[in-house]
Amino acid sequence: MFSRDIGIDLGTANVLIHVKGKGIVLNEPSVVAMDRTTGRVLEVGEAARRMVGRTPGNIEAIRPLKDGVIADFDVTEAMLKHFINKINVRGFLSKPRMLICCPTNITKVEQKAIKEAAEKSGGKKVYLEEEPKVAAIGAGMEIFQPSGNMVVDIGGGTTDVAVLSMGDIVTAESIKMAGDNFDAEILAYIKKKYKLLVGERTAESIKINVATVFPDGRNEEMEIRGRDMVTGLPRTISVKSAEIQEALKESVALIIQAAKSVLEHTPPELSADIIDRGVILTGGGALIHGIDELLAEELKVPVFIADEPMSCVAKGTGVMLENIDKIERRGVI
Repeated sequence: MFSRDIGIDLGTANVLIHVKGKGIVLNEPSVVAMDRTTGRVLEVGEAARRMVGRTPGNIEAIRPLKDGVIADFDVTEAMLKHFINKINVRGFLSKPRMLICCPTNITKVEQKAIKEAAEKSGGKKVYLEEEPKVAAIGAGMEIFQPSGNMVVDIGGGTTDVAVLSMGDIVTAESIKMAGDNFDAEILAYIKKKYKLLVGERTAESIKINVATVFPDGRNEEMEIRGRDMVTGLPRTISVKSAEIQEALKESVALIIQAAKSVLEHTPPELSADIIDRGVILTGGGALIHGIDELLAEELKVPVFIADEPMSCVAKGTGVMLENIDKIERRGVI
């Protein structure tokens, strides 16, 4: 049995794995549950995510990636090993080649850490590729033509904004402001306004079901439960879309600023192409209500959300895996 080439979207919030010839075979949260006293890994992925905020003192649910880079090397390695064993792509005597995506502005040291973790988890050869480029390919953009394409990839830990032409990045910016920050802002807002402590999963639920970033873009209401900071007892409150829009205002302004900055540094010919073609949004953050309308209003160009934005990077690795031999010969990655 031969091993297969695999593409990994190693995200702060989720890990997606694309196996050559099979498509996306794994999509699980980047969470590892460990026993602190023994250092033993108990659960990985979805099973570990269910434990977040619900574990006894000796068990810790860890997210080993922060802002798109490895925060805990050993735990990342354990997580990758678990996922790679789960999808069963190793050959009898051979190991798979891996293509891993990372944010545009990570340092050489951070790149090396990602490569080493992948090699230790069973990769024969590991290639790194920049996330917005792979996301653009996965979203079906024709980035290998001599014309400007702009992509805004809003992940869990980072937002990558890039203009691409002729198969490469012309201008790009990566900021540590994305889906996880939205959750944190929602938690902070509820704590400050209602003196109520809620968990990460509640914040995420609010983001999905109630939140909007476009003024008057949505009018939903949701009951949430948490712990009253004054009495220490459980309490239920109701939150509305307009409040959450206010809570997320500053975070979203940073993403808009990054997109404007990239456009300002784009050559005029490519800017003209972007007016025609528009901007494509990818990543889980693209699903937050009203982000496309807000960006379109601020950037004065059409903005579209990619089909299945969360899996664009993983799909893009699939396309690149088809051409991995060419990539290997050119030594691009």
